[in-house]
Amino acid sequence: MKDFNPTDPIGQNIIKQISNVCFSVFVFSVLVFTVIAITYQPPDPWESSRALTKIFTDVENATFKTDNSVLKTGEDIASSPVATPEGSLSPITESSIEKSESDLGTNATLKSGCEDLTVVNCSDPRVLIAIQRFNLRQFKAIAFLDYQTPVNGSKEDECDVAWRFRNKKEKSWRKYRDFRRFKLGYNDDCSYKVIRPGRWHSGLNARRPWMQSRGNGRGQSGKFSPVVDKEINDTIPVLGSDSEFRKGRYLYYSRGGDYCKGMNHFIWSFLCGLGEAQFLNRTFVMDLSICLASTYTQSNKDEEGKDFRFYFDFEHLKEVSSIVEEGEFMKDWRRWDRSHKRKIPVRKVASYKVTPMQLRKDKTPIIWRQFDAPEPENYWYRVCEGPSAKYIERPWEALWKSKRLMNIVSAISGSMDWDFDAVHVVRGEKAKNKELWPHLDADTSPDALVAKLQGAVAPWRNLYIATNEPFYNYFDKLRSHYKVHLLDDYQHLWGNASEWYNETTLLNVGRPVEFDGYMRVEVDTEVLFRSKTRVETFYNLTADCKDGINTC
Repeated sequence: MKDFNPTDPIGQNIIKQISNVCFSVFVFSVLVFTVIAITYQPPDPWESSRALTKIFTDVENATFKTDNSVLKTGEDIASSPVATPEGSLSPITESSIEKSESDLGTNATLKSGCEDLTVVNCSDPRVLIAIQRFNLRQFKAIAFLDYQTPVNGSKEDECDVAWRFRNKKEKSWRKYRDFRRFKLGYNDDCSYKVIRPGRWHSGLNARRPWMQSRGNGRGQSGKFSPVVDKEINDTIPVLGSDSEFRKGRYLYYSRGGDYCKGMNHFIWSFLCGLGEAQFLNRTFVMDLSICLASTYTQSNKDEEGKDFRFYFDFEHLKEVSSIVEEGEFMKDWRRWDRSHKRKIPVRKVASYKVTPMQLRKDKTPIIWRQFDAPEPENYWYRVCEGPSAKYIERPWEALWKSKRLMNIVSAISGSMDWDFDAVHVVRGEKAKNKELWPHLDADTSPDALVAKLQGAVAPWRNLYIATNEPFYNYFDKLRSHYKVHLLDDYQHLWGNASEWYNETTLLNVGRPVEFDGYMRVEVDTEVLFRSKTRVETFYNLTADCKDGINTC
């Protein structure tokens, strides 16, 4: 057989053909890679982000259905209590009570002669000491910060006293108020003792005048009108002058596809924008108007015009972040343009693909990110994807839940004297979907709940039920074993005579605000979190997986 000679014409043709094939394969591979690179869309952060997935699926987070859970905010995620502001109060302890007692001196009178055992002198400092000691023993879940001087109650042996407190499970420094009526008596040595405490907010005479709403504090019926929390300051900051406005450096996000999406989507995107502003050392221009997704509304339609301050703590956000409200910002911008020939320089950024790192050295006073592309190209959170994720940290600590809603949480917990257990019962659409959750409906039936809870919760305990089950009487069988509490039992806390109603109506320019589905889930979740024993649906009541079959 003739040996192969590469110098032969046939050999040269074969080598040439092989080279052409290899080159064609290379060109085709490059073309395929280019097409994939252009058309590839990163997965939605709800599916891909490990950090967010952990937050969404943590046991402490009550998830009623997909994207209808309350995302943990700063006061939940922090591993240690948020730094206490200067001038804040330290919790009252037994040692501080003993010091107050010793400061009274040995000559202080307990009770003149101790003859009349039916009358209590509420102004006696030892009355307050007795109440403080009782509260420390009775309410171990809360930290007491300060007390007002007790005043007379409705009877001669009753005293009303107000105090400020913080729940130990809440890592924020926010303070809440309670005022109760105490029935007092005497020990054998004539020292004071608490015979019986009143219920939550029962000490009406201890409410200071500045805590009451407008007018004389009484409504047309002669009853006291609701207390107003004067410690909330969520007014919109104003720059004040053209020179101050011109000195600023701003990051402005136009409204994108995140609008009218689920609240968790909104938070994930909002904190991306706020994080970029902090990275660029700029003031973030924020829109206080929120579109509430249909999953949270009674109308089952997206509803615009919801105020950010209904759901989140704007006062805290102002204190820890450099922000300006969009309406005030646009007003100042237009005023400057009308009164000055030289316009303020603006850099418009049309694509999220322009990274924060590329804008780091930009000195333009206003960087305006515009999100005009079709979904999902117009989501704010896209700015923080890819290489940007290494540089942009979402400032979770800046976002707390609204104190107005947290006041409702405190009222519900306080009405049960902070001594209750809770069960989270997920039903709704999940219970109807037998393909993904084949056993959920049966495992959360009234009879199944009675059987399973009896092994987890002691009989006749206060039992709070956080649930999306719309039928109020669904849990009636549990009432034969527990003191059952549901969110709808507390409708007076957001009814038209409540503090929450008055304050949100004022915030909403005189228009009443609906206590919507997201608010309900927010309150339910926080009350659940404050319980002593917590029973979860997908960890205790059923073997079904939280996200459907085969996802455990």
